[in-house]
Amino acid sequence: MIKVNVKVKKNKVYELVIKGHANYDNLGNDIVCASVSAMAITTVNSILLLDDSISYEEDSGYLKIRVKEDTVVNEKLLNNLVNMLNELQEEYPKNIEIRNEV
Repeated sequence: MIKVNVKVKKNKVYELVIKGHANYDNLGNDIVCASVSAMAITTVNSILLLDDSISYEEDSGYLKIRVKEDTVVNEKLLNNLVNMLNELQEEYPKNIEIRNEV
């Protein structure tokens, strides 16, 4: 199962950690893992293309995004990522779990 931990302060995402594998299908055919990876990496790349307001660490089955500077860009894109992950969780509740920390 993919576990997503979203840390929020003052109604803004300041850290997001995604870890694990969905185990929906075999490696290379797992649409849940592929969806999460595509959404997360696209979000990171989009933010970094526009500014340097986040830092990130990645490894196999692991991504940590941390806000360095609060900007409109990262706020909107990180909220969009969380919304998309929530929608995916609704469709695949056995494969992705999201926990919010305030």
